[in-house]
Amino acid sequence: MSMELPSSSRMDQVAAALRQISEGFAALADAISADPAEVPAESRYRSLISEWGARGLTRSEASALFRKHGFSPQVAGGWARGDWLEIRDDGLRYLTDRSFHWLAEQGASDDPQPHD
Repeated sequence: MSMELPSSSRMDQVAAALRQISEGFAALADAISADPAEVPAESRYRSLISEWGARGLTRSEASALFRKHGFSPQVAGGWARGDWLEIRDDGLRYLTDRSFHWLAEQGASDDPQPHD
């Protein structure tokens, strides 16, 4: 008996679905444990992207910016895997078009408020 491996596109679909489930669990955990006085994650995202802008950051600068907005530096790895940021040939981290499109959809490209 031989077992066929799933196709690459099928594995990509499964991986994408698992990421969505993971994001849903994270949102649920945030909602359950949220401190009403704490700035919502989405607001901190908007602030982080707004402050970062189009400039390239070193690893330590990106880590510091994530910390400043209430995220662990390890979040950057998830952002890179999700195509929210990229490391270019110069070794610096840059936000991708996906990040800027999301920010524009939030109607907050000029909003100085913090975001997740």
